[in-house]
Amino acid sequence: MGFSVSGAAAIIFASLFIAFGMWYSAGMNSFERVTEAQNDRTDTVLETSNTDIEIVSTTYAASEDNLTVRVNNTGTAQLSVSDTDLIVDGEYRTDWAESSVAGDRETDLWLAGEQLKINVSASSQPDRVKVVADTGVADTAEVSG
Repeated sequence: MGFSVSGAAAIIFASLFIAFGMWYSAGMNSFERVTEAQNDRTDTVLETSNTDIEIVSTTYAASEDNLTVRVNNTGTAQLSVSDTDLIVDGEYRTDWAESSVAGDRETDLWLAGEQLKINVSASSQPDRVKVVADTGVADTAEVSG
């Protein structure tokens, strides 16, 4: 075996070593991304299963053109008032006149066991109201006069 054979073998070995290093880093990066996505999905499923809301009352006051919705956080997860959605007769409503959690109008945190009160203007009595938490968990109720 001359120098050319051992030199060629060294070049091939070095090339294989470099190729394996590139393949390994790309493969591990992909594996880490998939693992992270699976962990995020598991966390989301857990948060969703710990979320539950219940509409306690929906009252329309014709004299004030006002709809009041009271919702209890009956799950164990903390929710955000700003991430909570209100749908009145199929119409997405963002123009809340006011909202409060356990009487506090300044907080955005809606803890387990607390009640959210939402007031919105309504020119006529709606039929149905739906409240959706940020995890997608929802409750629907008929509106009483």
